[in-house]
Amino acid sequence: MDNYEYGELLKELEIKRQNIEKIMQPKLLEKRILEIADLEQAKEFWEDTKKAGELQKEKKSCERKLEKYNMAKSALEDAKELFEISQDDLESLELLFAESKELEEQIKNAEIEVMLSGELDSNNAIFTITPGAGGTESQDWASMLYRMYLRWAERKGFKMELLDYQEGEEAGLKDVSFMIKGENAYGYAKVENGIHRLVRISPFDSNAKRHTSFTAVQVSPEIDDNVEIAIEEKDLRIDTYRASGAGGQHVNKTESAIRITHLPTGIVVQCQNDRSQHKNKATALKMLKSKLYEQEIQKREEKNASEDKSEIGWGHQIRSYVLAPYQQVKDLRSNLAYSNVEAILDGDIDSMLEGVLIAKNATNGL
Repeated sequence: MDNYEYGELLKELEIKRQNIEKIMQPKLLEKRILEIADLEQAKEFWEDTKKAGELQKEKKSCERKLEKYNMAKSALEDAKELFEISQDDLESLELLFAESKELEEQIKNAEIEVMLSGELDSNNAIFTITPGAGGTESQDWASMLYRMYLRWAERKGFKMELLDYQEGEEAGLKDVSFMIKGENAYGYAKVENGIHRLVRISPFDSNAKRHTSFTAVQVSPEIDDNVEIAIEEKDLRIDTYRASGAGGQHVNKTESAIRITHLPTGIVVQCQNDRSQHKNKATALKMLKSKLYEQEIQKREEKNASEDKSEIGWGHQIRSYVLAPYQQVKDLRSNLAYSNVEAILDGDIDSMLEGVLIAKNATNGL
């Protein structure tokens, strides 16, 4: 990197910072933090624990966004100032050039905070993973993706709650639903909606041939009870069945598992997490409510709520994972390719998720 390139980088980062400021509005964040701090001083604030919790969560979110923005702004201002006074100091310039990646990373962190400011982004995320045609191959691929998301949750310090698990006949899984709980879980995970394609030498093929498998991942936000979603009893088909797979000690003893089909939309949700059929039904209804809410949001954005399970195949994938004859993961939305395939399948997917978020928000000038 030379002086000209570094100067251009600073100009580019300054434009990004200005766009971030316009959207984030730091002064309004500061004002809101002070407002909530004042409310916390009142005795009655703590009498309504639910509302107090929501406001404290909002305050924490505002503080985090403001901190990342201020850090990025300060770092950029320092870099511009040092660049101006170091034109004839080769050692100082080399140090600035060496730290350029770190500066870009700080601006990117502030960008991501802006991109995770949607009305549902801070919510928990409900995942459903469904293998496509291909039997054991696709079912094994589905279990690999399931593990990838669990490892990602561990890396982020998020919690996981298993809602439903259907084992595959020989290996892998037929279907799994689970919730990942943590700050901005849905904001990050929403970009995983779509078809994931795997190319590898099959461990189930004695001829060691290359196979292509497809799996659908659906992600919807957990929504609270304050959101009104009209669900009529006549629109539901409710089936009970015996829990199986990772369902607990009551497996195959009682018909406590619940499957709900929403007839107008065809959305199906399942839950076998609890011994109680009543609790499983309540959780399944919550899952249905979340999927219906997300569907309405996505309709407004002229997007489909989910891929049809009959279309889990060519032409619908969002990302390809190639393990043979070479190793590469490529996201078809960000158009970015990654060679650290083993790390990605072990849950190191933040950079990949952020790449998609940035690509999707490029039209907003960020």
